Amino acid sequence: MPQEKTIQEPKVGPTIRKRRKQLNMTLQALCDASGVSVGYLSQVERDNATPSLGTLAQIAAALEVGLDYFISASKPSDGLTRAGSRPLFALDNSSLRYEALGAEFPGSEMSSYVLHIPAGYTSETVSHEGEEIIYVLDGEIEQTLGDQTFRMTVGDCLHYRGDTPHAWRNPTEQTARILWTGTLTVLNRAGAIDLPELSQKPEA
Repeated sequence: MPQEKTIQEPKVGPTIRKRRKQLNMTLQALCDASGVSVGYLSQVERDNATPSLGTLAQIAAALEVGLDYFISASKPSDGLTRAGSRPLFALDNSSLRYEALGAEFPGSEMSSYVLHIPAGYTSETVSHEGEEIIYVLDGEIEQTLGDQTFRMTVGDCLHYRGDTPHAWRNPTEQTARILWTGTLTVLNRAGAIDLPELSQKPEA
């Protein structure tokens, strides 16, 4: 049987709060710099909400750190990753799982992930600088881009500008996998990765 992949679930909220205090930033100042609402950021810091990679990227950029400050994910220096050996990682209790495909090196302008999207998952609508390409590996998703919605199945691909409002969901009862690749202004150690989804813990 194949070996089960390791799930890494760092505690993001306390790390954000600690870094913010190191910079002597108020909660409002961080919200203004990151574009995240005060209410939501307060929930994140108290571990009552789980940010997406995109939201975390905005926070990381405002805190002048890279995404790897909050998430420890292996990146081989030679840029080679092997099928079946890439660890899955997640943000706290988020139902999304990620596999990092890209490597970090000076001047790199691309990031790439395989996203494992659970049945029924729905993202928030976001827009940002840069561009994205998504390619469906398994299952189906519905991608909304501006005022259009595309039903995408295995082998379908969509390339779009990040500043076009976009969102997606998995309307099926099976996990979907998509290959996400993007060029963004927040990237790797100089910034972070921006992805278009948000997951929040359900209220008790």
